[in-house]
Amino acid sequence: MKYFAWKHLIGFQETNLVGNVYFVNHLSWQGRCRELFLKQNAPEILSRLQQGFALVTVRCSCDYLAELLAFDEIEVRMSLKQTSRNQITMDFDYWRLEKDGAETLTACGQQQVACMERRGEEMVAVPIPEELRQALTAYQ
Repeated sequence: MKYFAWKHLIGFQETNLVGNVYFVNHLSWQGRCRELFLKQNAPEILSRLQQGFALVTVRCSCDYLAELLAFDEIEVRMSLKQTSRNQITMDFDYWRLEKDGAETLTACGQQQVACMERRGEEMVAVPIPEELRQALTAYQ
C-alpha cells in the first residue's frame, strides 16, 4: 500500500499530566498530515480553499494501540481508502520510530471529508476536483 508520510517529534505541550500524549492530538495530527499532503501534492486546492471551496470533515476516528510520550518520534501515514462523488475517506496509521530502526504501530485512524462550496450563506456539495482526485490515487 502506498501512503503519504509526515514525521513529527512529540513535545511536552502534547502530553497530559500523566506524561503520555493527550488523545485529541492524534486527530490534530490527521489534520496536519492532510494539510501537508495538499501543500505537496495538490497545491492548486489550497488556492481554491480561498475561493469558496471547502473540505469539510464529516467523520473522524482513532483507535489507540500503544502510549506515546514526549520526544517520541512518530510517522503518520495517510492512504486513500475510497472516494465517492464528493467524499474522500482516508486511513491514518501512527508509527513510533524507534532508535534501533524498528517501528511500532501505536494508533490507527480514519477521516472522511466532503467536498463543498460556499455559495452565499449555503454550503453545496460539489464533485471532488480532478486535481485532488489524481493526487489521491497515488496513495491508494
